Amino acid sequence: MLESILLMLAGLVLLYGGAEGLVRGSAALALRFGIPPLIVGLTIVALGTSSPELVVSIQAALAGRGAIAVGNVVGSNIVNIAVILGIAVLIRATAVHAQLVRFDVPILVGCSVLLMGLLLDGRLGRPEGLLLVAGLLLYVGAAIYIARREPAAEEAVDVPELKTPTGSPWRDVLFMVVGLGALVVGANLLVNGAVTIAQTLGISEAVIGLTIVAIGTSLPEMATSAVAAVRGEGDIAVGNVVGSNLFNILAILGISTLVRPVTQAGVGLVDLAVMTVLAVLLLPLMRSDFKLVRWEGAVLLLVYVGYVVHLLS
Repeated sequence: MLESILLMLAGLVLLYGGAEGLVRGSAALALRFGIPPLIVGLTIVALGTSSPELVVSIQAALAGRGAIAVGNVVGSNIVNIAVILGIAVLIRATAVHAQLVRFDVPILVGCSVLLMGLLLDGRLGRPEGLLLVAGLLLYVGAAIYIARREPAAEEAVDVPELKTPTGSPWRDVLFMVVGLGALVVGANLLVNGAVTIAQTLGISEAVIGLTIVAIGTSLPEMATSAVAAVRGEGDIAVGNVVGSNLFNILAILGISTLVRPVTQAGVGLVDLAVMTVLAVLLLPLMRSDFKLVRWEGAVLLLVYVGYVVHLLS
């Protein structure tokens, strides 16, 4: 048991470090090739912070652990809104960019409902995976188009430390290779440790995926949003959560399912409903003066506490 816990902790450290290396290396290479920072932020950085979820879900799918693959995404989306955004708003009330309310959050609600519909038969096959990846490409294209039409939106995009790269480009490649390797090893340790703990305690793999694995793979988003909140950069904190949830559904599950179809064994309608209701709840909360205040952050955290109590009851 102790060995499995240590393996999971080692896996989480490798996931976090690997994601950091992959983001830094790939973003620097993109800038060397003249790709604008805005585009880098909307694509590479966004995908980079979601890379732990991606690698964990692919590893779980390949191992035939569909409950962890699906539970990781559903759980991460719940954690992102209820815990990460809740904590960020508790740290500091934040204004919300109108584009999030009018464009990104409604799309997130639609994607959440779509995922519920696709999982009604208990599995995701390659056609569904292809549909999700196509949705990802459409979303990224639309987001870039809107951002280019509204120059002010560029100020709200999180592109951490994307200065003009110096030094050898091989260093950037090394960051990418080492980061990717750390992600693969870390994901393998995390999945294996989680499965062993679930079997030892008699807890379903789905519950492990919805809680421990989901929280672990959400660490990059948690760090980004907390730092943004402390700095008073509210748009980054909120946008990071919304964007991450969209990438989780469209990219993570889409790509994982293309690699190998998965079943949702143990991830029930209640879990999917909580994920969707939280996305829907964002709309009225954000529309209220286009601002999120501390009591709303407290409500989000209470929702998560109630959800965890339900899982463990």
